[in-house]
Amino acid sequence: MKYTIVALKNKVQEMYPEIDRLKVSVGIQFVEDKDAYRISFSRGKDVLITHLGRQDADDCMNNIRCIHLGVQVAQFIRNFEDRIEFGRNAAA
Repeated sequence: MKYTIVALKNKVQEMYPEIDRLKVSVGIQFVEDKDAYRISFSRGKDVLITHLGRQDADDCMNNIRCIHLGVQVAQFIRNFEDRIEFGRNAAA
């Protein structure tokens, strides 16, 4: 299946809208020797890097939720939300 990195990035952001809601930046590169996409999520100083195999990326592009990626995104987002909540409570 052929698609661009930009299309994959857009699909990931579409499938996981919390990425945009929390202003998390997404970077994607294809790593030939791993036959996988290296996906980085960042916000401020925090960065999460994970890999998405070609088949999983193809599934994402076919509107099938990526389980591995979803777990990674959920944990990263939860960490951000916890920090935001902690900041609110500390300021109060």
